[in-house]
Order: sequence, then C-alpha cells, then structure tokens
Amino acid sequence: MAPNDITFFQRFQEDILAGRKTITIRDASESHFKTGDVLRTGRYEDDVYFCTIEVTGTSTVTLDTLTDTHAQQENMTLRQLRTVIEEIYPGQNQFYVIEFKCL
Repeated sequence: MAPNDITFFQRFQEDILAGRKTITIRDASESHFKTGDVLRTGRYEDDVYFCTIEVTGTSTVTLDTLTDTHAQQENMTLRQLRTVIEEIYPGQNQFYVIEFKCL
C-alpha cells in the first residue's frame, strides 16, 4: 500500500469527507505543498488512508491574521480555530494554509 502524503486528526475525517472542512493550517514542516498536488490522506492516529485530496491553493497566515473565513473553512468558530492551532503548535505564529477538495 502506498504511504499517505498528509494526515489529519481522526476527529476531522467526517468533516473532510462531507466537504465541510476545506483547508488545513500547518507549520513550516508541511509548507512544501503546492496548488495541483494530489495527496493520499490518512488519519494521524493510525495512518489509515481515508481519501485523496487535491490542493487548490496555498497561503501564509499568523494567529493574528486568522479570519472568520478561515474558521468557516475549518468548520469551527474563530475562537475554536485559534485554540486548536495553539494546542497543536504551541509557541508558533507563522502558518501555512492549504486549501483542498476531495477527489
């Protein structure tokens, strides 16, 4: 079986498959993805494949420049988004937005 290119926490799988989550915000270690990339997607907890996505856009963002639009694309409130980002990437402020669609 081919390895996954990107992983998401299992709690986000349903939203991704339903098209409710259309971006992911990552740190510099995952800043290499570019528009047009087709990625095998797995669950972070067990690396089990669950879908293939296509990167439709990329941009940079800081905690202070996150907007309600980013939160909507993540299917959460802006407060929830900032909290999740701070929990996953404590002490960091520069992030990379990866826009995607399920194929």
